[in-house]
Amino acid sequence: MKSLILKDVYNIGHNSRSMLLILILFMVLLLPVNGPISYIIMSCIMCSMMVVTTFAFDENAKWTNYAIIMPISKKQIVMSKFIVLLIFTTIGAGFGLVFGAIGGILFKKFDYMSLSGWLTLISAAGIGMVIAFFFGSIVIPLLYKFGAEKARILSIVAFALPVMVSLGLYQIMVTFGITFSNTAIVIGLVLSPFITVFWSIVMFKISCKTFNQQEFN
Repeated sequence: MKSLILKDVYNIGHNSRSMLLILILFMVLLLPVNGPISYIIMSCIMCSMMVVTTFAFDENAKWTNYAIIMPISKKQIVMSKFIVLLIFTTIGAGFGLVFGAIGGILFKKFDYMSLSGWLTLISAAGIGMVIAFFFGSIVIPLLYKFGAEKARILSIVAFALPVMVSLGLYQIMVTFGITFSNTAIVIGLVLSPFITVFWSIVMFKISCKTFNQQEFN
């Protein structure tokens, strides 16, 4: 399965400069307005979406037709995509943290001498990884079901719709003066990785079932 993962990582490596430029551009445009935390989370989500590109590469090269006759199981093929998603999400968190800190210093949105400031950025990177992997795991079954081209719009919806709903609920809570206690926030942060792992297992099983039902010529 290692070769499956390396294949996707090497393929994306050719487009890494474009993603790097996009992250730098968003650092200049987004960070001065919203600060480093939102930028870090955005970086995680953007990099996690590169998993869609790996499916597009596979489709264009008709790689899946070749892969199913190799001595590897379909379960391993699906598992490799989830691992690649985790790798891209981690890379996004790393770049987001570095560029977020640099941009925060340049635009005076971050005090590099503050220990609590660094802990906040690191926490934001962790939260960004959880969010990106959670929604990215929704995208993978869609990609297996509809293909890369048809699933692109659905993938955007899979990311955008929950974010819009969450922001809407947040605005409603602010309007009615509803707040969470610090204890509730800490509990939510602690439980979120476990919820994401459980959710990704469910999405993995759905992806395997969808992939097994496909017919290849």
